[in-house]
Amino acid sequence: MPRHADPELEERILKAADALWKRGGTKALTMRAVARAAGTNTPAVYRRFKNREDLVRGILLRVADRLRQFFVQGRTVEGMSEAYVEFALKNPNDYKLFFSESQQLNVPKGRGGPRPIRESRPNFDFAEKIAAKQMGGNPEDYTSFTLQLWALLHGTATLLLSGSLPDGHDEALRGACRAGVKALMASATKSGTK
Repeated sequence: MPRHADPELEERILKAADALWKRGGTKALTMRAVARAAGTNTPAVYRRFKNREDLVRGILLRVADRLRQFFVQGRTVEGMSEAYVEFALKNPNDYKLFFSESQQLNVPKGRGGPRPIRESRPNFDFAEKIAAKQMGGNPEDYTSFTLQLWALLHGTATLLLSGSLPDGHDEALRGACRAGVKALMASATKSGTK
């Protein structure tokens, strides 16, 4: 009797891998452990994900989707910026693990050079679109602005998560981040160069 494909197996594998990754980081993420946690066998995992790196990319895209859910709530550059920092603080494992492995998203498809940032960072284009909607122009006009914004937000999130700030300075840093976002927006609008 032929076996029938399980349409939910790929999702179960990703869910199991995500849970293992959150608990034990990359060391816990073996194909055998994922298969066991997903209630399947190792060959079934390999049929859906050609190797561990492919599986890690699947998890990274899940984390990016969770971050996008926070972004969508923002609706403005300022709101999206607040949402970015909130995501990092509410999901520290996701955030830290995402950036420890995010180079996996840079792998080019086929031959050629590195992937464009809009392809390798799933939420980058979304941030450009929010900026264009709020400040005018086309999303592609906001690549430099979005890189600057990302640097500011990632730096803020990393400092807050590291615990390296003296007690009582978290809100001051968040206030400085908000001021930085406004300054970046004012600079982009004033200069006409994004």
